[in-house]
Amino acid sequence: MAYKILVVDDEKLIVKGIKFSLEQDEMDIDVAYDGEEALNLIKKNDYDLAVLDVMLPKMDGLQVCREVREFSNLPIIMVTAKGEDMDKIMGLEYGADDYMTKPFNILELKARIKAVLRRSSKHTAEKTQVKNEMKVRDLYLDLDSRRVFVDGKEANLTAKEFDLLELLMKTPGKVYSREKLLDTVWGFDYPGDVRTVDVHVRRLREKIEKKPSAPEYIFTKWGVGYYFG
Repeated sequence: MAYKILVVDDEKLIVKGIKFSLEQDEMDIDVAYDGEEALNLIKKNDYDLAVLDVMLPKMDGLQVCREVREFSNLPIIMVTAKGEDMDKIMGLEYGADDYMTKPFNILELKARIKAVLRRSSKHTAEKTQVKNEMKVRDLYLDLDSRRVFVDGKEANLTAKEFDLLELLMKTPGKVYSREKLLDTVWGFDYPGDVRTVDVHVRRLREKIEKKPSAPEYIFTKWGVGYYFG
């Protein structure tokens, strides 16, 4: 079955080129030219991935990403014309799974798309081979539906936040360096840096900890990394 991809950019020539290239790999492509249109399409359709430009009319890509994360774990690759590190980190902080900086090679974009889709498919396949749930105190993970509940209330995690939490919960007490978490959760070929891990841990704590500044689940081993306790 073909992957269904949404491509969002206000530059129609760029959209046309990406659409044509991905269709050569037998992907089913929808397009949008502004943030509001993109958000409406994501709400109505079941996409496998979205390629989302940061600079969009009506609603920028970061705002779209943030609103999507309120109801979906859809894999998102952000595209930005800016190259500053903080822009990249901000995109990830809003819930993006990866980023590309313009101008980019279409072959590299296709490789990134396939890598994100491959990781998503891999995690889905793995869940059928392991125990379907994990529970520690008030924290409950349903591995089949990839849903997380804290004291009976659902916490809406991004795909990477869920993967990070699942890894740490499976090995309580084991301290993972930021580099190890980056390699394991994002993949050894991921181009980001270790600050990505810090951003995701902070956001994860905000969602599952009663008091993020005094965590009960995810702890910091200063100078080493993070662990679940």
